[in-house]
Amino acid sequence: MDTSRKLQVSKVIDAPAADIFAILANPDRHQEIDGAGMLRGVEGEAQPIAAIGQVFVMNMHQDALGDYRMVNSVTAYVPDARIGWAPQIDPSCELAAKLGDMTVGGHTYTYDLSEGEEGTTVTQTYEWMSVKDEQFAAMLPVVSEEQLAGTLDKIAEAVR
Repeated sequence: MDTSRKLQVSKVIDAPAADIFAILANPDRHQEIDGAGMLRGVEGEAQPIAAIGQVFVMNMHQDALGDYRMVNSVTAYVPDARIGWAPQIDPSCELAAKLGDMTVGGHTYTYDLSEGEEGTTVTQTYEWMSVKDEQFAAMLPVVSEEQLAGTLDKIAEAVR
């Protein structure tokens, strides 16, 4: 498997997997646990994540890009064990028009949780192996390993 388009970090968090999963499954809490500082909150009213295929929209900001929205489709859902989503640019936002025919999608964020004696090991994987648009691929990764680790630290704080 090609791992050149993948970042992965893990942390043992002193909390039950169910409590951690509840935070990850609540899009309203994603801004609170964002180690990259890009999330600005849910667009509209988001329901807790409950199934593969569910969609939620996040307001985003990056200094180089300005404000924009990402439509996230849930790609992984195993209660208390695995959850993930694939963001794509909202085609109706201003940034989509500026990017023209660039396809902004094909990357995923996935969290795997495994309870053990010391707590729950949370592994966050950010991968862009399925990105087809090489122009977009050249912009990736949009987050660093340090920012991913920062997310896990924020999850540990949030679950306390």
